[in-house]
Amino acid sequence: MFSGPGYLLFIKKARRPAPRVCRSENYKMSRMIVPEGYRPSLSLYETQTAIGMLKRIFEDRLSDALNLCRVTAPLFVDPSTGLNDNLNGVERPVSFDIPAAGINAEVVHSLAKWKRMALYRYRFPSGKGIYTDMNAIRRDEELDNLHSVYVDQWDWEKVIDISDRTEEYLHNTVKSIVAAVCRTLAEVKKVYPQIRVFLNDEVTFISSQELLDMFPGMTPKEREYMAAKKYGTVFISQIGVPLSDGRPHDGRAPDYDDWALNGDVVFYNEVLDCPFEISSMGIRVDPESLDRQLSAAGCDERRGLEYHRLLLGGVLPQTIGGGIGQSRLSMLLLGKAHVGEVQSSVWDEDTKSACAGAGIVLL
Repeated sequence: MFSGPGYLLFIKKARRPAPRVCRSENYKMSRMIVPEGYRPSLSLYETQTAIGMLKRIFEDRLSDALNLCRVTAPLFVDPSTGLNDNLNGVERPVSFDIPAAGINAEVVHSLAKWKRMALYRYRFPSGKGIYTDMNAIRRDEELDNLHSVYVDQWDWEKVIDISDRTEEYLHNTVKSIVAAVCRTLAEVKKVYPQIRVFLNDEVTFISSQELLDMFPGMTPKEREYMAAKKYGTVFISQIGVPLSDGRPHDGRAPDYDDWALNGDVVFYNEVLDCPFEISSMGIRVDPESLDRQLSAAGCDERRGLEYHRLLLGGVLPQTIGGGIGQSRLSMLLLGKAHVGEVQSSVWDEDTKSACAGAGIVLL
């Protein structure tokens, strides 16, 4: 164990199984593991070219599957609009003043709300949607193999009919996303056959309450590990809903996903022997579910913000949407042990030293 100012660095010479190595809740420190015998299957040059290739392939597969077109999105927003994503409600946005505009702006946490407003403004019809590159800074994020303060993802959103607000529609969309991921992997492996990554293209659907019932006495992350290891690919639904133990599986902002119709796409990551969330998504709140969730979360003050007023008034379209991590997907499909192998970010000295000693090249 190494220590540094304000951090603890855990380096694990992994002996499997190790269901707790990726547990993250209640920690505010740098945590990483070095899998025993890990060697990247691609050189640094190959990694860079493979990242570019898989991103292009996946964008095409995703947009074809969900009928999406690419749009331009903001890096920062005016907080008075209510468009920034509040995540779990405790993360501090990065803010700065813009003297020429006379406002303070916030770097986006995600584009969950902005996308729905964009579909309204652009007058997209039902069945069509958008995707965009979302770049964010999450200053309070813990640092480990999977997490960085820099977040890059494909944010997507699609207009649906009221009749599509069903579990069946949600599950079919999940299957389309997983199929796009697996097809991208197959195409990348044709060019780089040395990649030894295998994903299950059959999705197992489990609600957060069913997961608790299956694995009582475990933490949410430990339950995710057991499910991912057993099934390979799982969709854990109803994130944000209090479970029978009185706590939700994980936090979710009350004003974008309908907690009854959302979830996380989780793959089993063999390199790190851990559950690997690739996407958070769901059918978005309608006026009734927004009203209910704002009250449940103690966020009634948001009702006066522009976005929330339009939504509560039934003005905004019904949508489904989510985010798919770009660095996460690159890390998973290329068999990388650390997110710093596929994105350029800032790391503490202990992480940099440990990675250098293990032959893990941080970009």
